[in-house]
Amino acid sequence: MRIALIYPNMGDYRTKDAMTPLSMGILAALSPGHDIVFYDERLERLPLTLPDVDLVAISIETFTARRGYQLADRYRQQGIKVVMGGFHATFMPDEVAKHADSVVTGDAEGTWEQLLRDVECGALQPRYEGSRQRGLDDYRLDRSIFMGKRYAPLALIQYSRGCRFACDFCSIHAFYPDGVRTRPVEHIRAEIEALPAGHFIAFVDDNLFASRKKLESLLEVLTPLKRRWGCQISIDVARDETLLDRLAQAGCGFALMGFESLNPVNLRQMGKQWNHAAGDYGRVIRALHARGICVYGTFIFGYDEDTPDTLRQCLAFAQDNRLEIANFNLLIPTPGSALYERLKAEGRLLSPQWWVDPDYRYGDPIFIPKGMSAQDLTELCFWARTQFYSYPSIARRLIGINRARQWKNTLIALLANWVSHKEIARKQGKHLGEME
Repeated sequence: MRIALIYPNMGDYRTKDAMTPLSMGILAALSPGHDIVFYDERLERLPLTLPDVDLVAISIETFTARRGYQLADRYRQQGIKVVMGGFHATFMPDEVAKHADSVVTGDAEGTWEQLLRDVECGALQPRYEGSRQRGLDDYRLDRSIFMGKRYAPLALIQYSRGCRFACDFCSIHAFYPDGVRTRPVEHIRAEIEALPAGHFIAFVDDNLFASRKKLESLLEVLTPLKRRWGCQISIDVARDETLLDRLAQAGCGFALMGFESLNPVNLRQMGKQWNHAAGDYGRVIRALHARGICVYGTFIFGYDEDTPDTLRQCLAFAQDNRLEIANFNLLIPTPGSALYERLKAEGRLLSPQWWVDPDYRYGDPIFIPKGMSAQDLTELCFWARTQFYSYPSIARRLIGINRARQWKNTLIALLANWVSHKEIARKQGKHLGEME
């Protein structure tokens, strides 16, 4: 059977910061004996027709849902069976079912194989529910489908699924409500050893700090490999100086941390009051920088205590503390999050199904904030990004400041800043599903 795997963009346009979608590599690995063709719309135009294709599989997130529906409708009109899955499909299966012959919720492993057998027998079911508890001992990934495509120069690896926290704005805990699962560390070692020596590694885990025991087991494996890597990790890791030392010794060069807000009231509202367990944000950043670890800080704006001054203060904080990378995010209520349900119940959503609203454009306000107008909020978030990634700001933050930082990490940071400088304006204001 010939299967087309499709990873849609937010619209029919190309980007410069695309990373390998591991979900597609997993589907390919679970399809032995079948002819797989893979398209990533972030990097290439999709064919208008798919001759000789028996099945199309489209993975969607909330921001790519509308575009995914357009593609699914197009290929179904050609008589091709279409299956849709991903985070958005899990939270909105009835909506997705209007555009697909079958919907897969949850993880693909164990379910995808049955779906393929059903297709071959002419008995495709309208709904497949994947397990979100299945162990990761038999995790499979086929990286060959990524060959020849111009992805960011990173090798992505997954150690765990799930997060031990349940933040108000995040849907990860709703997708994986039964805790965190990890792969055997021996499998991680083997996967890294099979990668080209020069590749920088990025763990895609939502929080690499699943537990102290699990993190220490991973660091023990990583240390002798002498590879450079980055991860997303909760700020409470910085409570322990020894653990920070071990991160650096194991090759950690970048740590993405969700600072989210400088206001403790906002942190309580989003369920991240533990964020100050490690002490002052500035102390945490200094502790990481002293060990040569670059910091990617994220901030979210739109909580009830936020005002225009809040954004200006966060921008000044990020620049004064010389964060290598930062994101200034407009608060996005997505299906599956407690935030979405709360704002919907309060009648504050400007468009309850904004992801399929033809008038919605990337960066537009989605809800009514309390401390400023919706338009001020979206404009200030865009302003903060452009200021942070302006060339003078990049120079002040990255050139000749952190002597502990390796020069290779500095180059990676400079490249990431340059790409962000270009991509901010490219995405802002685009309709979801927009055609060029």
